[in-house]
Amino acid sequence: MTLRTDFQKITARLEGNIATIELSDPPHNFLTLDLIGEVGDALEALDEEPACRAVVLAAQGTSFSAGANFGAGGVQESKRYPGHLYDQAVRAFRTKKPIVAAVHGPAIGGGLGLALAADFRVTCPEARFSANFARLGFHPGFGLTETLPALIGRQNGMLLLLTGRRVKGDEAVAMGLADRLVPQAEVRKVAYELAGEIAGSAPLALLSIRAALRVGLAERVRAATDREKAEQDRLFRTEDSREGIRAYGERRTPEFKGR
Repeated sequence: MTLRTDFQKITARLEGNIATIELSDPPHNFLTLDLIGEVGDALEALDEEPACRAVVLAAQGTSFSAGANFGAGGVQESKRYPGHLYDQAVRAFRTKKPIVAAVHGPAIGGGLGLALAADFRVTCPEARFSANFARLGFHPGFGLTETLPALIGRQNGMLLLLTGRRVKGDEAVAMGLADRLVPQAEVRKVAYELAGEIAGSAPLALLSIRAALRVGLAERVRAATDREKAEQDRLFRTEDSREGIRAYGERRTPEFKGR
């Protein structure tokens, strides 16, 4: 099988038993329907490739993904992928092959959501993890109301979702948000080493064990994103949301009014 070469926002390749999906819209890999749709396409193609036993999800540029580009009006529509960005995002949670995310820089908002679609995260001191939605005046998305508390516990999840706090790589590993902390220059290398260790296991056992550990996950994320979309639509229309996005662009502290 040959992976597509006509992706616009990502690159994908398979070398031996390990595939690489690389976000290729630097410097910040802002989330768009096209980018997330292409990630879903690549993952689904790799599901059908028997040689692929593990996937490394990496990124070019400064950020792993800085989430939506509010300076460009937020998530843009796509002529290639229908519906809402979160409809495409759920596809990443239906994948069959183990995924190791190489988080070498900021994973913010929906970018954090994408990182949590992976099974493991290798990171570095320079990385930043943040579910910053409340600081922008609206509701979290990308299934984070499901995936974040499930990964790091209800209290830590609530703390990050309510404060929008930015967590550095060492703190992320300490709370279970990431799995390995290495120097920034080694993030991708260590991610491949972990993927290689996984790929050394029996392929049918890998699929069976992973499916058992993630049973119902895609359905829970689907239910979460349905709630999240409705709340985001409601809160996007508030003065606080407009102020939060404006303050973010102006790099200042927002002045919320509760309306």
